[in-house]
Amino acid sequence: MQRESDYSSSYSDLLFHRKIGEIIRARSENKEDIRQAIKKALDWTKIASILDLGCGYGWFEEALDGRCTLIAGIDMLEENRESFLKIARPKADEALFIRMRLPEPIPLASASFDLVAACYSLYFFPEVLPEVSRLLRPGGTAVVVTHSEAMLGEGEEFFRFRELKKLIRCFSAENGEALLRHYFSSVTVIDYKNSLVFAPQDSRDLSAYIAFKRVFINRDVDTAYVKERLLHELQVRGELRFNKNDTIFLVRR
Repeated sequence: MQRESDYSSSYSDLLFHRKIGEIIRARSENKEDIRQAIKKALDWTKIASILDLGCGYGWFEEALDGRCTLIAGIDMLEENRESFLKIARPKADEALFIRMRLPEPIPLASASFDLVAACYSLYFFPEVLPEVSRLLRPGGTAVVVTHSEAMLGEGEEFFRFRELKKLIRCFSAENGEALLRHYFSSVTVIDYKNSLVFAPQDSRDLSAYIAFKRVFINRDVDTAYVKERLLHELQVRGELRFNKNDTIFLVRR
């Protein structure tokens, strides 16, 4: 099974990663940033310490308001350290970045965090769930954001993304609740409905989005061919839509 290390090159170019975030926001039918949906669902009066698993450059922390006592991020890419700390430090008394490959045991004390976040990362390391339970304080919350197994489903009119589906099925919108209930007594499911919509004038954005997904796509089909075919279909059809339905899980011990 492919794991985080196989896909890491998608997330090592920070400027490109941010650009893709801007493209997703611009081409989304749902104009509410999913991070705002997460923030509205949490009781921030009870959150002083945050641990972010697969933190990347600080995507989740970028949207946070207020100030915490501690924000810690774990990521396997050293390239993300500087950016994560730059974002987290103004929002916490203490900011910490740990470079490690999950799901190895996390070198932090039990019951240390009010909030543990795993945003678009848990399908890489679902075996970390017992550690999430251990690290949460009594009354703490874990927030997990993940894709639907139908991600890029419209593209399967032309291609078969078997390896991508294998990855997402490690922890998806469809099976996430059942997996979480093995470790947590309370699971709340929030569906975030969305589609990415591209018009002919958005061909550069579509090209960039395909390039961002290249290490996922290349496992099944050559990315250059995918790009050529979808850009052709965009011009012929006048619009391409892609499933971007995600799910937010809020869990407590």
